[in-house]
Amino acid sequence: MARDTNGAVTWRTLLNETIEVLGERPQARWICETACGLDGDEFLAELDEPATERMVAQLDAMVARYRAGEPLAYVMGHWSFRTIELMVDRRVLIPRPETEVVAGRALELARSFAERRRVVDLGTGSGAIGLSLAAELPLTNTEIWLTDFSVDAVDVARANAAGLGRAAANVRVNHGSWFEALPVDIRGEIDVVVSNPPYIAEGDPEVAESVLEYEPHSALFAGADGLDDVRAIARNAREWLRSGGWLVFEIGYQQGDAVKALLEGCGFVDVAIANDLTGRPRIAEARNP
Repeated sequence: MARDTNGAVTWRTLLNETIEVLGERPQARWICETACGLDGDEFLAELDEPATERMVAQLDAMVARYRAGEPLAYVMGHWSFRTIELMVDRRVLIPRPETEVVAGRALELARSFAERRRVVDLGTGSGAIGLSLAAELPLTNTEIWLTDFSVDAVDVARANAAGLGRAAANVRVNHGSWFEALPVDIRGEIDVVVSNPPYIAEGDPEVAESVLEYEPHSALFAGADGLDDVRAIARNAREWLRSGGWLVFEIGYQQGDAVKALLEGCGFVDVAIANDLTGRPRIAEARNP
């Protein structure tokens, strides 16, 4: 390796070596940026500076973990979601592009309530949906609740809320199962309920090996058909939503017809199943009449 007069290796050399080892330029740069503690133009400005021994050791460890199959988000310990950066680890799911679409639709619906808006993100995990809404909605007259049954997930969501700063001033994070985590005084007063619940059927052969090995199963699987948690949310949502309030959640691409029938059977109106960025039906929405 090329070294300066002090025997230290530069970030330019480390980046080139990491690209060669991984064969993936973007991933190599992201890992190097994480190890360096700088990103974007700041990292580029540091390319000819020497890395410390600690930084090199961290980089080597991260490369080894990624080559062993660990998802990149867990290797780096953070991941971008819409306009925010989230801390993520194996306690929570990795936020995905289709969930950004769910958050975007929830944002549109929340903005339709002009005077005030109360939004609940059920099964929040890292806090991705709820915190992205907090970052993009007006601070004034906005109230956002994040809930999760996993104590570990609640800890991650609270840490991410703290990292969001002032934008999370009106965010509350509660531990509990679905609506049971909410205070009773907001029953019937919620404008938008949004969720990315577990929706994968037990034994689904399409689940990637890395997902099975690394991501929390309690946030993935929901019974024989994958709809156990969707049913639990749908059956109780109308009690908590205001008249005209909306329910929005992510579903599996083969579940659209079943979920539409379920929501209509629960008394919702304006039920629709929308496509994600790849054109697959992944977002369900329904209005409380």
